[in-house]
Order: sequence, then C-alpha cells, then structure tokens
Amino acid sequence: MIELEQEDPIPQGDLALQITALPRETNGFGDIFGGWLVAQMDLAGTAMASKVAGGRVATVAIDRMAFLVPVAVGAQLSFYTQALEIGRSSIQMMVEVWSDDPLSSEWRKVTEAVFVFVAIDGSGRTRSVPRRAC
Repeated sequence: MIELEQEDPIPQGDLALQITALPRETNGFGDIFGGWLVAQMDLAGTAMASKVAGGRVATVAIDRMAFLVPVAVGAQLSFYTQALEIGRSSIQMMVEVWSDDPLSSEWRKVTEAVFVFVAIDGSGRTRSVPRRAC
C-alpha cells in the first residue's frame, strides 16, 4: 500500500468522482459519516474498474483504511483512482480521497484504500478481464 504520510503529498491516479459533503451525511458529532465516504470510494473505484474490465464488476475486498482527518460539511471531495494490479479476473484499485475544506481552503488527503474488484458476466459469474493491446 502507498504510504499514508508523505512529505508533500499530491493525488495519485485519475480523478474519478467529485462530490460536495452535505449535512445529511453527518454523524452525531457533525462530521461526515465514514460509511458514506467508503460508499463513495466504492462508486469511484467501480467506475474505473468497470472501464478496465470492459463491463460489470463486483467489489470483493477492501484493504486497510485509515481516516486521516475529519471531513467538514461543505467540503469538496475528490476521489482519485489508480489500477495497481490487473489479474485474470480481478483488479486492484487504489482509491484516494482528497478534501478542499471551504472554511480553511486547505487541500488535504482524507483517506486511501485498495479495493479489489472481480469482473463478472450478466449472470454474476466471474469472467476474464480483457487483455489490453500494448
């Protein structure tokens, strides 16, 4: 996994999703709920993994995840994805979340995780990921 703490971190991969954190997504302390954030990460990862797989994919695992900073209501969240490994039927996709806090104008990394997706056919059975021409 990529090191969470970097000297001068910048997003890795391609921008897959941007969304504003709204009040309805808060926990009891007024911060954005972590489960909602994971769901958005899954959406971003699925979008990119399905492009790589040339069709439908299913999430089968999420590797280690740590929330580095809380997310405030109104923060503009950016989700970056990067394919780390493409197997016969699986895709390991790094998903990073970055926040542009509206109050402080601070750009900071919120979290990252490796999502594992499996290519599936219309019946929900595992299928091969098409090989890309070099």
